[in-house]
Amino acid sequence: MARAKEPHCASCHTKRCHSDAKDCFDAAHDHLPLYEDERIERLHRAGSAIEARHYCEATRLEEIILFAQEMGFRKLGLAFCIGLADEAEVIEEILSRTFEVVSVCCKVSGIVKPLLGLEQIRPANEQEVMCNPAGQAEMLNRAGTELNIICGLCVGHDAVFSLVSHAPLTTLIAKDRVLAHNPIGAIYCQYIRRRFFGETEQSDDETSSDS
Repeated sequence: MARAKEPHCASCHTKRCHSDAKDCFDAAHDHLPLYEDERIERLHRAGSAIEARHYCEATRLEEIILFAQEMGFRKLGLAFCIGLADEAEVIEEILSRTFEVVSVCCKVSGIVKPLLGLEQIRPANEQEVMCNPAGQAEMLNRAGTELNIICGLCVGHDAVFSLVSHAPLTTLIAKDRVLAHNPIGAIYCQYIRRRFFGETEQSDDETSSDS
């Protein structure tokens, strides 16, 4: 049996799936039935509606509010990193004007890292408290939230949260401590991008002389 062709769409320069509705992998017959699931169908239809009605007009936060309203959600969960506590407070205040909001900090329950043998940022600190994404998700599960919003959870911890969360989730803030929570800056900035390709850094003078 021939192995199915694996997609590498990021390196495709034609994107005919978009321009010509081309089914490059002959997969539409497998994918369409996925949307027959009632939960998936509702989420997808609402997301498509927000995209169509507010394309390039609404901010991400506004889109989340509009999406939740379109779905008829009344109770939202906010799972935030303690490093974004100030931002989370403002976000909760905004969302609470329309919804009931349950917010949970990443350090909830105060479990110290040595209990699970976790690496520490400062090894000498015996009371370094771990992030608790599974606990965050479980508390929101118990609260009966209908949509959970990730606000700056660590890489990996967001994955744990997504595995435990009963409610569908969306990300408002992706954490990047170096780039002010703007991860795509690593791609847009040539000086940082070079690191990923092992290129030697050049001064601005050298760069300008090459152009």
